[in-house]
Amino acid sequence: MEIKVLSPREKALEINLDPRTYGSFAEIGAGQDVAAFFFKAGAASKTIAKTISAYDMTYSDSIYGVEESGRYVCEPRLIKMLTREYTLLLQRLKEKRSQETLFFAFADTISTINYKKTTTSHGWMGIRFQLEPGAEPNDIVIHVRLMENDIHDQQLAVGIVGVNLVYGAFYNYRTPELLVDSLMESVTSEKIKIDMIRFSGPEFSKVDNRLMMLYLVQKGFTDAAAFKPDGTVAEPSDLFWKKNLLLIRSRFRPFTIVNQDMLKTGYDHFVQEKGVEADKIMTVAEITLNNLRSEDGIDRQDFLDRVDIISSLGYTVLISNYQEYHRLVNFLSTYTKQKIGIIMGPFNLADVFNEDFYTKLNGGILESFAQLFSRNVELYIYPTRDLQTGEIVTHENFKVTETLHFLYQYLIANDKISGIKGYKEELLHIFSDNVLKMIKNGEDGWQNLVPKEVENAVINKKLFGFKG
Repeated sequence: MEIKVLSPREKALEINLDPRTYGSFAEIGAGQDVAAFFFKAGAASKTIAKTISAYDMTYSDSIYGVEESGRYVCEPRLIKMLTREYTLLLQRLKEKRSQETLFFAFADTISTINYKKTTTSHGWMGIRFQLEPGAEPNDIVIHVRLMENDIHDQQLAVGIVGVNLVYGAFYNYRTPELLVDSLMESVTSEKIKIDMIRFSGPEFSKVDNRLMMLYLVQKGFTDAAAFKPDGTVAEPSDLFWKKNLLLIRSRFRPFTIVNQDMLKTGYDHFVQEKGVEADKIMTVAEITLNNLRSEDGIDRQDFLDRVDIISSLGYTVLISNYQEYHRLVNFLSTYTKQKIGIIMGPFNLADVFNEDFYTKLNGGILESFAQLFSRNVELYIYPTRDLQTGEIVTHENFKVTETLHFLYQYLIANDKISGIKGYKEELLHIFSDNVLKMIKNGEDGWQNLVPKEVENAVINKKLFGFKG
């Protein structure tokens, strides 16, 4: 039996007619697009205690305080909005309202497209809400990217997702995945993307926000999810803003001492680049969605284990759906104009020069390279050893097809592709797949092929098929 999806107006009306829910709406930037749905649905007086739009910066600062970053569209501003409005609700209405009331505060701070179409359109929205009268509140916070080029279309998308968030908080909270699914009802990812979500509070004490972020990528609601070295979820624009990014892509199953040496030698190369400041370098370990999949789909525990290991080594983790490197660079360049270095071995470089990957682009590989190398990007090639011939393959003796030979030489001559120096030749025979087989088969010696932190994690948590 097909379940009917309620329209935003129907959802707003159902909430308005629910005698339990009562709260405030505070919206900055786009307009009062979420509250408008509740007003227009009818019976709004049963739900809305107050709406506010502190649009002027001075007014906003006087109400919510000044942000140290100077930014108004940021998570700290949203949290201040939620905290103030929810606190005021309890102070003014707790004694007067029935003991059956579930108080909530909804807030958003949004940057829509400007007249000249030069701004980045994105925003934060969240809800703080009770599920039992008098209970401690829960929070759901999301970050959205607005994909439309018309301000009215952007405002409509914000309104729809905001209504979905309020409705999901009260009616879908028992199943977080269902709640996430419901956020994109009546709207598509071509109009708006959700690239960060965080659940907190007593109701969500057992929710792992990293799995919720993975779910966003799996569902196509966003193309990438980021995690800080402490394992907490992060929003890309806050994380990567104006950073020099050094990135390595692998399955990290497991993370080996070769991966470690690639990052060390890559960093030594990167930090010497013109314009790169050491205190602004962020090292990112990226895993594509394809590298998380197995014959049985994506193993959530395996995903968490890999994130835990990489985080324990002090690296930021990025999960992406960007199989092609030019799409990854397009994504990262949205948040930083600083230097981006990508560490890879010859196998990954072969993928970059594989024309079969670009058949869907009208300009083929040239269109891809125009996007990949037109920005401040450089590929750092870490050598590998050909196990059949014993030859060390570097960026200098790497073979491309005859038709791409001169293009490859051009990229080297113009510092778009360079070789990593100072690598440990004695490590070049190590491959993650072989290490994984050793772990699964109980062979001795794998412990010497991974960092000590990885060895401890594999043994203590019985990771990757380790049986002891």
